[in-house]
Amino acid sequence: MDAKFDKIRPFHDSEINTALRSVLNDPMLKGIMNFTFPDKTEEEWKAHLAGIESTQTFQKEIIYHSLSRILAISSEGLSTTGFEKLDPNTAYLYISNHRDIILDTSLLNFTLVDFNLILTASAIGDNLLKKPFLHTLSKINRNFIVLRDLAPRELLDASVVLSEYIQQLLSAENRSVWIAQREGRTKDGNDATHPGVLKMLSLAAGKENLADYFRKLKIVPVSISYEYDPTDVMKLPELLANLNNQPYIKTENEDFNTLYKGIIGIKKHIHIHAGDVLDAELEEMETQTNGNKQVRILTQVIDNQIIKNYKLWSSNYIAYDLLYQTEKYIAHYTTAEKTAFEQRLHSKIDVNNKVLLHQFLGMYANPVVNKIP
Repeated sequence: MDAKFDKIRPFHDSEINTALRSVLNDPMLKGIMNFTFPDKTEEEWKAHLAGIESTQTFQKEIIYHSLSRILAISSEGLSTTGFEKLDPNTAYLYISNHRDIILDTSLLNFTLVDFNLILTASAIGDNLLKKPFLHTLSKINRNFIVLRDLAPRELLDASVVLSEYIQQLLSAENRSVWIAQREGRTKDGNDATHPGVLKMLSLAAGKENLADYFRKLKIVPVSISYEYDPTDVMKLPELLANLNNQPYIKTENEDFNTLYKGIIGIKKHIHIHAGDVLDAELEEMETQTNGNKQVRILTQVIDNQIIKNYKLWSSNYIAYDLLYQTEKYIAHYTTAEKTAFEQRLHSKIDVNNKVLLHQFLGMYANPVVNKIP
């Protein structure tokens, strides 16, 4: 593989065993393994890890079981639709809405294992990899790194390399790729593809017609929805800062604490839907010669699928009715569900603070507003 990708690529299989052995005594790894395999001794799980020589084996024998435990402890189950339509031998570019730092892509790969589909290489921001162990673990787990906080010229150069790497994965290596529809998680419930993500992807197209290029990438829009977002309160400070046109500065370890809370926090039900591979939907792009207009068309196509296929839960309908002081969707939830939601609401925020209340309820209500005309 081209050396220009070395700064962002995950480990090759030939590097996996050495990388695993380098973190065998890390306390964070011990916590993960004791959680995943509570019946194994430290000597047993260390021996298991020391024998792993590929990312595929690591994901299927370790990460898959970690996620099974997470789902059993923190959720009422994961449901999926749409994956049965996909070809087990084809690499896809999964573009999804983004709600949880680590679980969105992890649960997608968990599902791909169940359907015997090609697992993804997944984008991760370098801001999440400040701890050396997390940096190593992400590269073992086939994450490629998105470099951020660069000067404009450096950012453009890094975007070109990133675009070419994604093309290399999909076309030359037949490796599926996951990327979020925007940088950073959706905080307010309004899932929307950022044109900058698609412009980055298009940088490797050269002079090829963008519609033809994106067709070759085999884009699959993915919708993931959590009945409860365990990090909802943690998203409020940034929402309030944006509301007041103030810069938002993250606290120390905020990303790590959010990552941890997202994993262990109660989610109730989770649903993932794999949309249709974009093909005929791109025909309108072919009628345009302006690149920006083509990107806007693709942005709308992806958004339409993600919103259409987003599963609404009782929490969404309850939040809508509370926010707009109506009973419009009362048929979609029980009295017990509403009571539980309200109790959770009162335990998390000061409901007398109308601004805070509006922002919190909006996180859950906005998917209803967006999905139902």
